[in-house]
Amino acid sequence: MSKTILCISSSPRAKGNSDLLCDAFMHGATEAGHTVEKVRLAEKNINYCTGCCSCIGGSGVCAQQDDMADILGKLIAADVIVFATPVYFRSFNGPMKTFIDRVCPVYTHVSDKDVYFIISAAGGALPVESTEQSFRTFTGCLRNIREKGTISITGVWDEDSVKGTRALQQAHAAGSKA
Repeated sequence: MSKTILCISSSPRAKGNSDLLCDAFMHGATEAGHTVEKVRLAEKNINYCTGCCSCIGGSGVCAQQDDMADILGKLIAADVIVFATPVYFRSFNGPMKTFIDRVCPVYTHVSDKDVYFIISAAGGALPVESTEQSFRTFTGCLRNIREKGTISITGVWDEDSVKGTRALQQAHAAGSKA
């Protein structure tokens, strides 16, 4: 059965380590016959949440006019969501946090999804574990979310350090099984 897969990549660097892992996942998913789209947050105009609550008290739509409205529709429509991020101080980076905060208008409609986490870190296991927990805190606010796995790599600083690693193979395999 073909699925719709949405990859949210928060890497500020095109072809950064988490972005390359995301591409490997997408390649495996495409080969398996799924429809896949990647949203690179660095290429989008997404303002931070101002806490105005217009999405809660009003029409259920954010008052801000930016690229987030289009992404929210894709998030609701997807069968599978992949969150890919580099680690900044033991959590996902600012663009991912801004994205997550801006899901507020539709978070009750983001349900019945499989999710994967892709995490690249310069440090050891602790930054990956704490980033996974941060993602789980968010996905715990959604309904009927099935965590399918985490693809992670540590010890990577340079932009393409992930090339030739087992993590790329793991990402491809996870995509082909999505």
